[in-house]
Amino acid sequence: MNIVRASLAAVLIAALTACGVVDGTTKTGDDSANPVGITRLAPEDRVPGPEIAGADLEGQPVSTAQWHGQVAVINVWGSWCPPCRAETPVLNRLANELEGDVPFLGVAVRESATTSLAFARKQDVPYPSISDSSGSLLARFAEPLPAAAVPTTYVLDRQGRVAVRVLDRVTYPTLKGLIEDVSAEAAP
Repeated sequence: MNIVRASLAAVLIAALTACGVVDGTTKTGDDSANPVGITRLAPEDRVPGPEIAGADLEGQPVSTAQWHGQVAVINVWGSWCPPCRAETPVLNRLANELEGDVPFLGVAVRESATTSLAFARKQDVPYPSISDSSGSLLARFAEPLPAAAVPTTYVLDRQGRVAVRVLDRVTYPTLKGLIEDVSAEAAP
């Protein structure tokens, strides 16, 4: 099993060497109006998102397990990625607006924790990030919806299931709307 995970991590890291979106439109269920790069899963098609736990870039413990019952956002990023840098103000704005209601977590890939921390501090990122230079955390998203580009943003529903994946730089109205859509779903 470790060989399979290591192989999957290597494939994901190789796929993530290019910054940007995978070309194409992803549609699921009866949502035929999905824009390119956005995958929405109907509640009955969702599987649990991976639990991500560890020390954040500041050395503080963080775990997605503490989000049970909340809609949450996970953003895969790297300071080396121009679309990631461009979307940082959008993520910061939404994280500040939704503080206490919708937790955010960054997963920094393909760079050292020191480099990621310097970027997060310079940009005043208000939410924690975990360094994933090995790709092992990212590999955990292979079953629900793999991150096939950097940046990738996930919106998790209240049950911790991946409800939405955005492959590309997010915009304020798009991400806010996606979060609102998932938040409006009936509670379990």
